[in-house]
Amino acid sequence: MVQFLRFVTLGVLGLLLQIGAVSAQEGKVWTYNGPEGPEKWAELEAANAACAAGLEQSPIDLRPYYISSVEPLAFDWKAQPFPMVNNGRSVYAQVAKGSTMKLGSEEYALKQILFHVPAEHAVDGVRHSMEIQFVHTQGQKKLAMVSVFVRAGDRNEIFSQLMGHAPGKLGTQPLPNAVDPMTLLPKGRGVFRYRGSLTMPPCTENVDWVIFEQPIEAAQSDIDVFKLIFPMNARPLQPINRRFLLKGVY
Repeated sequence: MVQFLRFVTLGVLGLLLQIGAVSAQEGKVWTYNGPEGPEKWAELEAANAACAAGLEQSPIDLRPYYISSVEPLAFDWKAQPFPMVNNGRSVYAQVAKGSTMKLGSEEYALKQILFHVPAEHAVDGVRHSMEIQFVHTQGQKKLAMVSVFVRAGDRNEIFSQLMGHAPGKLGTQPLPNAVDPMTLLPKGRGVFRYRGSLTMPPCTENVDWVIFEQPIEAAQSDIDVFKLIFPMNARPLQPINRRFLLKGVY
């Protein structure tokens, strides 16, 4: 019982640190490959135990799924001149207060817009070029992630601006003008829904995932800008185990 309580305490503490700003992990030792890569995350710190022991880990291959009704989604994201931050493992846009999302009756605050190459989740075993993860929190204990896939195609003006100001090394670079994150959402309303985890240490579980089925398009040259900074920053796929993956229209 003491060990169980210690595990839960460490997991909650890890979540509090993570949702504080991703910066909580910036001083930690872990990578996406090599001796501190995903297979070793759980061994690096006791707080990372869920990375190996958890049964509801993310990302996953989005199959098999069940067609179902899903909770309604409502976005109220504000245009902002986001600071673009390079923390050594990814580039993310730091979001000021005021942008929210409703998942069913629950309201969450948008905190960060995080980028991964390739997409962390797969569709029938295939990963898209990139995945944009919109990190939302409710208080200090609840986390909801909204994900959008990116494929090469027509230029997306906002995505281009974000990549054009992505710092090539550790540090922060502000955007010169406000951009609307709503333009990073696809027109289609089909989504996958499942319960998972953070895709980086401490791999805390009980995270609600909403993943848009339809990808958005971006110029290959803009995707390549990110790949020059981070050629790969995606966690390997995790087993779905006994979870139910739902697919529906919000």
